[in-house]
Amino acid sequence: MKRRRSRSQNRINRNRSWGHRRRSFGVGTVILIILCTISSIGLLYTGLNLFHVFDPPEETTIVLESTPAPTEPPTEPPTEPPTPEERLEMIWANDTRTPVEARGIYITGPVAGTVNTLNGLIDLVDRTELNAVVIDVKNDSGEITYTMSEETVQEIGAVTRYVADMPGLVQRLKEKNIYVIARVVAFKDPILAEQKPEFSLKKTDGSTFRDKDGLAWVNPFHHGVWEYLVNVSKQAIAIGFDEIQFDYIRFSTDSGMADVNFGPEAEGLSKIDAITGFVKYACEELVPLGAFVSADVYGTIINNPTDGKIVGQDYQKMAKYLDYICPMIYPSHYYDGVYGIDHPDMDPYTLILRSMQDSEALLAEVAEDGHVAKARAWLQDFTATWLANHITYGPDQIRAQINGVYDSGSPQEWILWNGSNRYTEGGLLPQQ
Repeated sequence: MKRRRSRSQNRINRNRSWGHRRRSFGVGTVILIILCTISSIGLLYTGLNLFHVFDPPEETTIVLESTPAPTEPPTEPPTEPPTPEERLEMIWANDTRTPVEARGIYITGPVAGTVNTLNGLIDLVDRTELNAVVIDVKNDSGEITYTMSEETVQEIGAVTRYVADMPGLVQRLKEKNIYVIARVVAFKDPILAEQKPEFSLKKTDGSTFRDKDGLAWVNPFHHGVWEYLVNVSKQAIAIGFDEIQFDYIRFSTDSGMADVNFGPEAEGLSKIDAITGFVKYACEELVPLGAFVSADVYGTIINNPTDGKIVGQDYQKMAKYLDYICPMIYPSHYYDGVYGIDHPDMDPYTLILRSMQDSEALLAEVAEDGHVAKARAWLQDFTATWLANHITYGPDQIRAQINGVYDSGSPQEWILWNGSNRYTEGGLLPQQ
């Protein structure tokens, strides 16, 4: 027989059973909620990723804390190329050219192109103390003495082919260890003046200036003239000449010069400025090519500044740029009484000695500031028959002049001048 439960007992049992079910529902619900939440988050994340599939990737920068960010090296300012004057100074400071104590003679274009006469002069050099020759490349008529391809030379018809093969002649001389100097006449150039009137000296009325011989000169202030002279010189260097020697590097001394208008190029400048300016320009252009540069000057400018102003030559200013300065100290060209000598032509030793002593004193002053030219004298190998007080120049007079150079303390170099190229061998020592 079944036992009947009491109402109270049933109520208790029902409560227990319901409480168990409530507890069971609570735990399951929590777990379910958690799982659903996780699932929802996963689906949301996946959806977001799918949503951004087509977005462009973001750029990222990785910075390594242990390595500093690279920096650009400091930029050096561009180096300015040296000026022509600076380049010239650098060459002087590290000069690789080989100087020669030249003892030479002058040779005209026609003689250089005459085989027998030329051979006689080369033999003279071989037999004696001579070791150098000065050959006309551009003479005082404005002629170029051999075929030259320079543009202006061709344009103005300056070539007169005295020498058929100048490159071959230069090579032949150098093979005999003869120092070869190109004479280039500067501002006495009637061909250039006539063919290019813009380069010529003009009178105040606009007409062309002509000297007492009727020859036109070019304007030393005109830079176009400078360029022409330098271009001709470069052509000579290209075929092997060791040195360029400028002659007539001055203004005309004719009285008509008082009526000359030098043009706008001369504004604010003196004649000395013009000649010194050209010397500087020529040296800046030619020395870097490996050649030496020299200039012939009046001997009287050494001790007479007035003469220098007339012709535009300042001995010391020119010597600051030249390799050699060549005073023409012919005794016949000095006035009576100079250096206390009654008649200079009749006392060649004293005239040369005193002139070159003064030269050395002037050059020593320039040397204190840096580069200075060496002096190389032009000596007289001719008789000045036009002078009332003159003597015949022979071996004794030639030797006296050479000794005057040596005793002055100047470099032992000189050049003999004879316009006809007839030289006095008896005044020269034999080849050692």
